[in-house]
Amino acid sequence: MAEPARGHLALALDVDDLDVAVGMAQRLEPWFSVVKIGLQLFGAAGPRAVERFTGLGFPVLLDLKLHDIPTTVGRAARALGRLGVSYLTLHAQGGASMLRAGVDGLAEGAADDTATVALAVTVLTSQPQPADGVIAERVQLAAETGCGGVVCAAVDIGTAKRVAPRLLAVVPGIRPAGTARDDQARAAEPQAALTAGADLLVVGRAVTGADDPESAAQSLATSLAR
Repeated sequence: MAEPARGHLALALDVDDLDVAVGMAQRLEPWFSVVKIGLQLFGAAGPRAVERFTGLGFPVLLDLKLHDIPTTVGRAARALGRLGVSYLTLHAQGGASMLRAGVDGLAEGAADDTATVALAVTVLTSQPQPADGVIAERVQLAAETGCGGVVCAAVDIGTAKRVAPRLLAVVPGIRPAGTARDDQARAAEPQAALTAGADLLVVGRAVTGADDPESAAQSLATSLAR
């Protein structure tokens, strides 16, 4: 039951201990096809975290939400691309020139045999629903600048797919029924997000913080299989 859902699930490793993160990823690998390294783990372990996971064969979504002047973002993306990440997030609020620099830098740094995708973050799921037109504008920017996908709340998937149907929709803020929303203002249940057209669901605390993470992961997979 886990395998069909597995391709749609990324495990958010929001911890500051690399050994703990690796242990959790290995325990939950049957249910998750991608691991997400964010600011907390990257801040603690740096590039070594990416190298450790890629060395173990895990596709890595490096979620740093790069947002700076185009030259800086381009150079940073080039350096991060050399680590072998499968996905790298850039914040669409930075504008077209910045996104394009990030996409180009990532392509330059990536190994020839590595399919690396730039993901444009639209609006954080911890923020309230943005004004009309903001999501569409940022998705359009992502498409025009060569990004391979966007990061958006589940409620924004319809807009994202209407504006740029070929872009991947990566959706954080996933909370199975009965779990706490924590700081997510625009959370969604996994089945609702998948039905809306999400390509990759990012799940963290709802599974990693559970008393029995394997059982929580299996329940998640079962709900998606239904």
